[in-house]
Amino acid sequence: MAVARMPMAALRTSNENEEDYSAYANMSDEELLQLAIERSLADSNFTPRQNQQIHSHEMPSTSSATQRTPSNPNPSSLHVTASANPPSQNHCQKISRDSSNHIFNTTEDKVIAWTRYNGHLRVTVEPVDDLDPFLSAIWKGNAKALEEMIPSRLHILDEPNKEGSIPLHECAFYGHVECLKILLEARPDTINKRMNKNQTALYVAVSRKHFSCVDYLVRQGADPNIANSLWETPLMKACEKGNEAIVRVLLKFGASPNKACVQGGTPLHEAVGHINLEICKMLLQAGANPKAKNIYGIDSVFTAAQCGAVDVLNLLLLKDENVNTQANDGATALFEASKNGHTEIVQILLAKNADVNKANKSGLLPIHVAAKNGHNKIVALLIPETSRAKIVWCGISPLHFAAERNRDDVLETLIEAGYDVNATLSDSWSKMYEDRRRTALYSAVVNRNLEAASMLLEAGADPNLDIFNPLLVAARKACIEMVMLLIKYGANVNALLPTHPTMFPAVLVFCVNYLAMMKYVLDNGCDAQSCFTCQYGNNPHPPIKTRRNTRETLYYLYDEPSEECLQFCEILSAPLVSSWVGPIIDMLLDYVGHVKLCSRIAEHLDSNNDWALIKEKTVSPCTLMHLSRLKIRQQIGTHRLRRIPALPLPRRIIKFLIYERESFKDTMY
Repeated sequence: MAVARMPMAALRTSNENEEDYSAYANMSDEELLQLAIERSLADSNFTPRQNQQIHSHEMPSTSSATQRTPSNPNPSSLHVTASANPPSQNHCQKISRDSSNHIFNTTEDKVIAWTRYNGHLRVTVEPVDDLDPFLSAIWKGNAKALEEMIPSRLHILDEPNKEGSIPLHECAFYGHVECLKILLEARPDTINKRMNKNQTALYVAVSRKHFSCVDYLVRQGADPNIANSLWETPLMKACEKGNEAIVRVLLKFGASPNKACVQGGTPLHEAVGHINLEICKMLLQAGANPKAKNIYGIDSVFTAAQCGAVDVLNLLLLKDENVNTQANDGATALFEASKNGHTEIVQILLAKNADVNKANKSGLLPIHVAAKNGHNKIVALLIPETSRAKIVWCGISPLHFAAERNRDDVLETLIEAGYDVNATLSDSWSKMYEDRRRTALYSAVVNRNLEAASMLLEAGADPNLDIFNPLLVAARKACIEMVMLLIKYGANVNALLPTHPTMFPAVLVFCVNYLAMMKYVLDNGCDAQSCFTCQYGNNPHPPIKTRRNTRETLYYLYDEPSEECLQFCEILSAPLVSSWVGPIIDMLLDYVGHVKLCSRIAEHLDSNNDWALIKEKTVSPCTLMHLSRLKIRQQIGTHRLRRIPALPLPRRIIKFLIYERESFKDTMY
């Protein structure tokens, strides 16, 4: 790489890229050298042993001179010193067979070396010619020089370094086939010699995709079935690399197409996973078993469906493979294709009569996972084939997943197909949620998804089926648009909290700081009279117990249920609410007849002189008009209050009954 040998001044003055210049402008010579090393390493070809050195030594970061890789926990303790002097001969001899702390850059004929001493990192860029001639010849592929040195170096041809690598492995790594021939002719017994992780020279050559080396080695008798420490054979590695020529020559010289690695994967698994049709054909022709499963129970058909390999799947299905193959978790190939959004794969499997009603061990069908991940086209394909009875048996509807994940297009498709918008979760599914939700509508409300909630309600969803009424959730989230929508479709404005009993409608707990929302629920039949019910009346009240904020404990079913009913005067005594007691009581008085204030509420009103008129209002007799309005609304009933505007009454009376203020224009009639 050119930057490895570029003078430091040149790095600063380079105008190839203005952004690069700004990044280098304030860097010292040492910092620039670090950057040069990093870039040289990035473009270099390393042996497995050398690659390990990159991750086991502290290397400089390109982003900042003060940062280091995670392997160096104390960046400030590491200093870099560039060496202006050439390395000594003694130093070169020390690395003749062990290139620890050295990386060879094949494109520049350089070796970047570093040593550490007393916390300092000493870096040198050494010409290959300065190294041991034997090692230099191998790295450079100088077959003539290597052949001349062989007689005097026979003793090191099978001498491994600390990684177990011998010169034959080095040649296989760099792809120098002529050097490989020389070494193998001198020591043919090293052909299947293994490194510490069981890699042979053949495995190394396959990993580096050096076809000429692979071809020569197998022709000389290299065993193509010797696997590494993970039981991966050269053939499996060739399938992973996608090299058709190498796969062909390995199969020709006896490589087993069915030898599995430690996880049970075969070469066919690798070829299918990398969507390589030609290699799959070669493996099948060589006798590869498409039914072989790995430790997860996954075979080749499942892998093809998982990866979206259309042509490979068609090839496998020509062999009449099991279209309903299942992994260990019960997922079918169709389930996996539906999960990953592979529409064409789903179409192929359905055409082959794949069973859409096979559930995985979690009880989910392909339509569930397609809805969950928002694959609307696949949902549409699965709807005609999926059994509605099976959906009920699963205990969860695809509508639940669509609503929970805000998949509005999927939700619309399912509703149009006639899926039950009031389907409820089974107990086992409901218990997976802290709030014990049951309906798809509840999930839409939790997500504040007005569009989804509207679709469900318009399709007939009942807003009162959940343990915690969705109206309480909408009020808790201060989403007045959702509150209005739910009330419009019949949500119970007087719903209670199952875990925290109250003597008044629970929705008011979440409205005390939002008077506009409180007025709306009161207009629509929320019971205001119960807010003035107090078991202590004019008697002294006991001190308020310290309790967890009811707004925070709405969903905690694991809390022990309270034995005492919460009174509205306790809510008004909360520090965040007490400053609003006057306006809240004033509003409630519009929806009740004669009431008596308990001593606690009276104390709150007495605490503010501006609220004197409100307290006086409670002792004054109610007007006949006010009492008449209350009686009429009572006779109409809570669920029919929304129909008052349709009554054949004068507009002023309608407005009076629904608590709508008159405008100046209205007074003209």
